[in-house]
Amino acid sequence: MPTVPKTDYYELLGVPRKASAKDIRGAYRKLARKYHPDLNPGDKSAEEKFKQVQEAYDVLSDSKKRQMYDQLGFYAENYQGGPAPGEEAGAEGPHFDFDGFDFGGAGGTSFRDLFSQFFRGGAAEGPEREAGNDLEYQIHISFWEAVRGTVKKISITRLDSCASCQGTGATGGAQVCPACSGKGTVNQTSGRMRFNISCPRCGGTGRLRTPCRACGGEGRVQRAETLDVRIPAGVHTGSRVRVPGHGNAGTLGAPPGDLYILLDVASHPFFERQGDDLHTVVPITISEATLGAKIEVPTIDGRSQVRIPPGTSSGRRLRLREKGVPSARNGRRGDQYVELQVVVPKPTDERVRNLLRELNKIAPEDPRKDLFAQASA
Repeated sequence: MPTVPKTDYYELLGVPRKASAKDIRGAYRKLARKYHPDLNPGDKSAEEKFKQVQEAYDVLSDSKKRQMYDQLGFYAENYQGGPAPGEEAGAEGPHFDFDGFDFGGAGGTSFRDLFSQFFRGGAAEGPEREAGNDLEYQIHISFWEAVRGTVKKISITRLDSCASCQGTGATGGAQVCPACSGKGTVNQTSGRMRFNISCPRCGGTGRLRTPCRACGGEGRVQRAETLDVRIPAGVHTGSRVRVPGHGNAGTLGAPPGDLYILLDVASHPFFERQGDDLHTVVPITISEATLGAKIEVPTIDGRSQVRIPPGTSSGRRLRLREKGVPSARNGRRGDQYVELQVVVPKPTDERVRNLLRELNKIAPEDPRKDLFAQASA
C-alpha cells in the first residue's frame, strides 16, 4: 500500500495554506534561484533542495493537484476515518480518509486512476513574464516650489534590466535538458504511486540555458539613477507625481513599473494654506477700522489693494477672489481670505490719551451692553 509523504509543501515554500497562486509563484522563484544546480555546481544538498522545491511548486501551482493535496494531505484535521493505508493505528504521522472511494476493479476507480486525475501530465510552464513593481520616494519641497511648480533632481535605486543578458536571465543558446531528454516531465514515485511532474532541472521547458552570472539569472540588477522630476504648480502635502517607466524593470522583457514621488510641502510664516485657498492676518489701525481705508496686502502675486469698510471690527474677513493657489488638477485658483486685526495704539503720548478721552465723551459706546443679556438667555 502507498505511504503518506512526510513533506509539507507549504512549509517547504514558506507560504501559508491559504496563500494565493501569486504568493506561491513568488516563493518558488526565490527558492529556485537560490538552489538552482547551475548556480550551485557540485552542491548535492542544493540540488536535492531544488528538486523538493520544484516538486512542491508543481503540486501547489496546479489547482487540481493542490485540491487533492489539501484533501488527502498530511494534516490530521482532514482525517475522519481509521489509519491511513500502510500505517498502524496510533502510529505518528499524517492520515488519509478514503471513505466514499471505490478502489475496486472493473466499473470502479482504481487508486492509480484517482491520482492520475490530479497528477497526470501537466508539465509546468517556463518562467513567466511579470511587469515590474512600482516604486515610491518621498521628497520635501518649499511652499513656493509647491505654489509655482519646480524641477527637482532626485537620486533613486531601482532594479534595471541586466545589460549582459538583455533581461533574459540567461546566456548562450538553449540545450536539451539531460534530466528529461527534452520532454519537460519526469516520473515521480511515492510508495506504489507513480505520477509525472515537471522536470526540476529545466522547470518543465525541456531546455536549459546558462544563468547569467551578472544578474544571477534574475534578468535584473540594482542600479542608481538620477532624474529631473517636474513638480507641477499647486501640489500639496500628500500629492503624488507619477514618473512613467522608472519603477523596477519587469522580468524577461516585461514592461517596467512606475515611479511615484510623494511630496511633503513646508509651511509658510505668513500664508496659511487650506486646500487651494490661502488665509492671512493683516493688522490695521483704529482710524482705518473706524473711518475705512484702502490698504495694500501681500499675495502670492505681489501687492494687492483692498478696501476696508468704515466701522470694521477686529476679526472681520475679506475675500480676494482667485488670489489663492492654482489647482494641480485643472489650474483654477483658490481665494485668499484676509482677516483684519485692529491694533490699539500704545498710550505713551499725552496728546493721544487726550484725544481718546475726548472721543469717549463725544461718542460714548458700551460694546458689552448686551453681553450679560445674551449670557442669561
